[in-house]
Amino acid sequence: MKLFAAGTASEAARRAAEAVAEVLRQPGRPKLVLSTGKTMVPVYRELVRLHRKRRAPFARALAFQVDELLGAPGRRSFRFFLERHLLDRVGVARQRRRFLDAGAPDPDAECARYERELRRAGGADLLILGLGANGHIAYLEPGRSLAPHTSRVALSAETRRGLAADGLKPPPRHALTMGVETILSARRVLLVACGKSKARAVARALSGRVTPRCPASYLTLHPRLTIILDRESASKI
Repeated sequence: MKLFAAGTASEAARRAAEAVAEVLRQPGRPKLVLSTGKTMVPVYRELVRLHRKRRAPFARALAFQVDELLGAPGRRSFRFFLERHLLDRVGVARQRRRFLDAGAPDPDAECARYERELRRAGGADLLILGLGANGHIAYLEPGRSLAPHTSRVALSAETRRGLAADGLKPPPRHALTMGVETILSARRVLLVACGKSKARAVARALSGRVTPRCPASYLTLHPRLTIILDRESASKI
């Protein structure tokens, strides 16, 4: 595990973007799994800047998403977020984008299809994650157990309140998300967390106890995990 504590959120975003750019510069066809959320906006902004300087080449990249809100198509979807903030701005061709269907009539079949598609691609070279204040990663919420593979999951009341605060009203009750085994199968995992609201979750994740009550704690099992924090999110470790 590599842990970096930057001073500011902007510095953390720059360091995270550099880590992604490093993977993009490697030979072959890099497969990225991308997350959404407020933390990712400055990271993707920095990636766009690096791309324009030819330091983050996306031409060969294959892009997946880590999760999607069920029943939130169009501008409410995470697909729209990724296209708006990153994919459309760095020239990832449409045929190199892999999305979960927010309007899937059979969510279980959609999850199985997506899992197969990731396997056919050879798995993820880099999976980028944010961190929920309750310790969730992707949409794996704290509980007694975690979904192993891509699945339909219920969203917690806390997560739904956060979605409503971000303008998603009424907030969806379910999401499609990669499972913990799928996440840990990525060759590299990058976790980015910023702000005081994430400090407790960061401390719990790094406490040494792996538990579904703090889904982020499972990331410490990954042999090539990089964690990038700002000063505030690192304040309790």
